[in-house]
Amino acid sequence: MAVGSRSGQEGPEEGREQLAESPEALTDGVPGMPGEVMEDERTHRGGRSRRQRQRGQQRSFWKELPLLVVIALALALVIKTFLVQAFSIPSDSMQDTLQRGDRVLVDKLTPWFGSEPQRGEVVVFHDPGGWLEGEPTPQQNVVQKGLSFIGLMPSAEEKDLIKRVIAVGGDTVSCKKGGPVVVNGHALSESGYIFPGNTPCDDMPFGPIKVPQGRIWVMGDHRQDSSDSRYHQNLPGNGTVSTKDVVGRAFVVAWPVNRWHILGVPGTFDQSGLSAAALTAAPGAAGVAGAVPLVLWRRRRLTGPGTAG
Repeated sequence: MAVGSRSGQEGPEEGREQLAESPEALTDGVPGMPGEVMEDERTHRGGRSRRQRQRGQQRSFWKELPLLVVIALALALVIKTFLVQAFSIPSDSMQDTLQRGDRVLVDKLTPWFGSEPQRGEVVVFHDPGGWLEGEPTPQQNVVQKGLSFIGLMPSAEEKDLIKRVIAVGGDTVSCKKGGPVVVNGHALSESGYIFPGNTPCDDMPFGPIKVPQGRIWVMGDHRQDSSDSRYHQNLPGNGTVSTKDVVGRAFVVAWPVNRWHILGVPGTFDQSGLSAAALTAAPGAAGVAGAVPLVLWRRRRLTGPGTAG
């Protein structure tokens, strides 16, 4: 009996030891048992933690958004101040190259490295004084003023003009009625950019004018609808513009999209001998060329008798 009693107690003891060692074996597949409940809680907690992380990421994005906006505005301001600025064309003075309402991008970087305006370039410059006298100033709202400040919209308060450079410092420029514009004795072929039907200067002949160093002579492509250098010869500078007033070169029409194109330099400004420096150097070169034979001839005369003796 004693043995039977011990053997009857051994079964439950073994069962308890097995349960303690491996509870999954008894609860696996049985609904409502502790093991299944624990698994559901783990899944629920995992999903909840993921949702919390996602909400945390969303909150961090909205917290960082103001900083991103500030950085973007700062970069736009730097670009507008030192690199590129957009300008709107308010008149017809540069037709057909530029139309009223076009948006052009102006390179403001190269002037920082000492680059000077070149013949044939389209440049934006500040009013030298009196050129825009009497012109109305468009009114802008607060948003437009803010966009203008950072360079995303042209400013209505800035008194700027856009024209083509015809002559630079040291050049002599002129134009007689019925004739072409002449720079340093070379006639310009302007049919590629002058407004169709216009004459080079019949409405206002001028010159010859010697352009001072550090200044430029500018004209609009729509000659009969452009109040350019020709019409301001009574002002300081005699119609020329100081290079210090030049904002930069307009290099591309950016808007509207269907008018996108590069603003290049017409080929007529690449003709040889157009540079005033070349004309100045020519007499000197001719003088040197003429002097060399004379010097050699004189040297032979001086050294000839001595060698013979």
